[in-house]
Amino acid sequence: MFERLETIEKKYLEVEKRIASPEIASDPRKLQVLAQERASLENIVALYRNYKEKARTLEETKKLLNEELDDDMMAMVKHEIESLGSQLESQLHQLKLGLLPKDANDDRDIIMEIRAGTGGDEAGLFAAALFRMYSRYAQNRKWEVDIIDANETAIGGIKEIIFEVKGKGAFSRFKYERGVHRVQRIPTTESSGRIHTSTATVAVLPEAKEVEVDINPKDVRIDIFHSGGAGGQNVNKVATAVRITHQPTGIVAVCQDERSQYRNKMKAMAVLRARLLDIEQRKQEGEITDQRRSQVGSGERAEKIRTYNYPQDRITDHRVGLSMHNLPKIMEGELDELIDTIATSEQAKQLEAQLV
Repeated sequence: MFERLETIEKKYLEVEKRIASPEIASDPRKLQVLAQERASLENIVALYRNYKEKARTLEETKKLLNEELDDDMMAMVKHEIESLGSQLESQLHQLKLGLLPKDANDDRDIIMEIRAGTGGDEAGLFAAALFRMYSRYAQNRKWEVDIIDANETAIGGIKEIIFEVKGKGAFSRFKYERGVHRVQRIPTTESSGRIHTSTATVAVLPEAKEVEVDINPKDVRIDIFHSGGAGGQNVNKVATAVRITHQPTGIVAVCQDERSQYRNKMKAMAVLRARLLDIEQRKQEGEITDQRRSQVGSGERAEKIRTYNYPQDRITDHRVGLSMHNLPKIMEGELDELIDTIATSEQAKQLEAQLV
């Protein structure tokens, strides 16, 4: 591990030296690339340097134990040694985490898809509640939420909704939400007070750049139609909604939320690119990889990841065996504690896998 850290520090010094050279300073493009590379290394390098400094201090402090000291001074030295040892242990753990492979998609914007599953109208209401929860969470982090397409029910539920979340690190947080979410509660329409179980599926796709996904214009069919609202009525007299069909794969992307046909087309293309990138990344990963074995769950859409139990005011994440109360607070978008616990569990599994 320390050999890797030394190599990283040397690479960091080399990058700094190149940035300071006149030939790079006069080339904005190369300067930007090197600046990004330096930014990706500086956190782990700073942590490693701090670790080495504390390790040197600890060794120097231990030497004081061989000197003739009064009782009070000896007690202070021993306390300092214990404190430094504890700090080094904590920093060593942080260094190990810093060396874990970083998900290349973590800093990307995302496209999320929420679909009502089993449970009829109640599933639609639950899907709407999930959308509200994720929207609140994104807003709390100052991220932008933009609806691409929505199919609503007459009673305020959602059959399907597709939306963008724009913000640095969006995928790193929302990626843990992929899968089947289950709710257990008494529907407002249930006169006998029976608890119903319904589901909704959540998909999270990293947004793809145009240069990453090559789409041949001849492979797509673009249809223009009138936007529709709940129940299918027209809500826009001008045909602005866009449906894009990728004929080689059969993937269909729709956007009808904007009044501009051009904006709807751009958003639909963004959805199409994200889905094609997801397919390509899954092919590259293969059916099962060592990295995916070490993750918390597989993130597959068919996997039940969480249960929201309203009568018992409890939310349970089945991947890590975590149960939390105060469900209303969580449904208002306060997800950090839940996501942090899942992320920590994944990191622990990855560390364990590295030791095997």
